[in-house]
Amino acid sequence: MILWLHPFAGISGDMLLGALIDLGAPVADVTASIEATGLTGWRLEARRVQKEGIAATKADVRVEDAATSRRAGELIERAELARPEPVARIAAEAIASIARVEARLHGAEPEEVHLHEIGGLDTVVDTVGVAAALHLLGVDEVVSAPLVLGRTTIGTAHGRLPAPAPATLALLRGVPVTGEEIEAETVTPTGAALLAATAAEYGPPPPMLLHGTGYGAGDRTLPDRPNVLQATLGERIGAGHAGHGPTAEERYVVLETNVDDATGETLGHVVERALEAGAADAWVAPIVMKKGRPAHTVHVLCRPERVPELEALLLRESGSLGARRTPTGRVALPRRTTTVVLDGCEIRVKHGPWRAKPEHDDAVRAAKALGVPLREVAERALRALPPEPGR
Repeated sequence: MILWLHPFAGISGDMLLGALIDLGAPVADVTASIEATGLTGWRLEARRVQKEGIAATKADVRVEDAATSRRAGELIERAELARPEPVARIAAEAIASIARVEARLHGAEPEEVHLHEIGGLDTVVDTVGVAAALHLLGVDEVVSAPLVLGRTTIGTAHGRLPAPAPATLALLRGVPVTGEEIEAETVTPTGAALLAATAAEYGPPPPMLLHGTGYGAGDRTLPDRPNVLQATLGERIGAGHAGHGPTAEERYVVLETNVDDATGETLGHVVERALEAGAADAWVAPIVMKKGRPAHTVHVLCRPERVPELEALLLRESGSLGARRTPTGRVALPRRTTTVVLDGCEIRVKHGPWRAKPEHDDAVRAAKALGVPLREVAERALRALPPEPGR
């Protein structure tokens, strides 16, 4: 699923969370992911509000701990405890991205830098909540219109600073923006960090089959527009394919390196780490090198902006001294993910235009918990799916 954002009044963590809940992310399931972090003394409430004639969802995060300054490492460690794992990865990366830019600004180590205005526990709730909502809605691609920047100043631990704050502007490097005469902080560090953590792209709405639109409300009242974030959910489609053909070609890079001295366990570890770090795919192929030596090529498929991080990981984990980069394109059929429950075990099911397939890891866990064959779990998961509209 693709999420297109229209931040004509700005974006913050709570506005994005409200928009995703408005799109249908269940509050109870979002709350369960946050509870997995072990945080106490917090509450998430979603309520319907009116903003200049537009009905929207306001996500209110209440925390008993009023401290707003903490070491970044504490917040990252909490976010890493969220479940499922993809939720933890996005939430932790969002906080880590803030820590990295703050560390550069203040000359400190990222995990040791103190986050002041965004060092509260509500930052963990916002980031984990957004990551959980994206996961529940099956979002695997985020696209945003250019971000609107207002003009004002904000009070910080270092005195009054222009908004956007220096950390926010650092997070927005390379992002298209536009200015408006709005006397407010329209893009917060948490909002910018969540866009970075989801590898958001920027531009007009892509070709997609619309599923729904949600609105997340902000706290302020603006003089010339409703203070809401518009979010549209849909399946990406290519022109002339009626929702069942491939999408427009997407730009990717294939990273690869030849390895002749690594064990099978090491190669498997490299693939697993690359996927955890955000690779679109990773695989190993057997080859024969000079003098007839058996070896393997490790391949990593990723978006261009992820090349530096994943190339470093590939070389570090494989022990290789070099890697090749090959620009490539990819077409992908529209897909979405739903969840079925078998005797208390949740199993995600991925749907394409012509078939559905249970997620292997979920099916394995369910088979072990229920004491039944893996094949039976997969068959039961497919039978538990609701009928498709029009089929």
